[in-house]
Amino acid sequence: MDYSQFSNRGNKATKTGFGEGLLEAGKKYPEVVAIGADITASVGVDLFASAFPGRFISLGIAEQNCMGVSAGLALMGKIPVFATYGVFSALRTTDQVRISLCYNNLHVIIGGAHSGVSVGPDGATHQALEDIAVMRVMPNMTVLSPCDATQARLAVIAAIEQCKGPVYVRYGREAMPDFTSPEMGFEAGKAQIFREGSDAAIIATGHMTWEALQAAIELEKEGIHARVLNIHTIKPLDEPAVINAARECGAIVTAEEHQVAGGLGSAISEVISKNYPVPIEFVGMHDSFGESGPPLELMKKFGLNAEAIVQKTRKVFLRKPG
Repeated sequence: MDYSQFSNRGNKATKTGFGEGLLEAGKKYPEVVAIGADITASVGVDLFASAFPGRFISLGIAEQNCMGVSAGLALMGKIPVFATYGVFSALRTTDQVRISLCYNNLHVIIGGAHSGVSVGPDGATHQALEDIAVMRVMPNMTVLSPCDATQARLAVIAAIEQCKGPVYVRYGREAMPDFTSPEMGFEAGKAQIFREGSDAAIIATGHMTWEALQAAIELEKEGIHARVLNIHTIKPLDEPAVINAARECGAIVTAEEHQVAGGLGSAISEVISKNYPVPIEFVGMHDSFGESGPPLELMKKFGLNAEAIVQKTRKVFLRKPG
């Protein structure tokens, strides 16, 4: 991997990438339809709605009904894409997701916007911090968590082309570093090694992948060579990549903009405890709600940045046996 390619080409919101991917998929597949719940532009669906008004349905603030309608459209051969804030699409609609979509294994793409505390001023009620935990336990559900806007575009297309059954795509609102390239591709279920290293493995998802790369650069100055894995697919998790990281690095740090309980950290722990136990530390929300404030200040306050990853990596490195 050419590490030099990972530089911030400019900040761009993952919701924009989601919208671009949806538009691209809509041009290619006439069976793709979109469903909105009053906040179309805020979650990146406005591009599709403008280009294909006859294939866009606005149902207002009725998220449970949106899931039911999505299920019906899927049964009629359409590929519905329903997007709203993650606290609504993953949490308010849990019953409908479980029974209407997952039980029937219907190919519906669910967009979970405004994930993490980086939503900022909207505050705790609108900051999705439990959505990975809820969605990953649902039978038949695929959970995607792209790391930047470019990857979010690819994730939407992959959700339509590569996946079967319901798919949850998690993304954010604020402009964050856009650092990957389309040429890297997106294979659902496959982790990506963004940086080689054997002293510790930093396993990250979403916005925290950029922070993990910055942390690895700082750790290199201290003589700690950290491997960075981007987990863009929470479920199905790339277990071989995780086990290899545990075996070859001997220590793991997980990084996510989500509750540690039930999220990426839990998923990684489940794999390594069964296959190759090693010391592990967690960067994420620790049984706490977020709050209102500027996005980057909130990330710093709750320890969701490169500095926190560096500290946890130093700690886990010292815990390595021998």
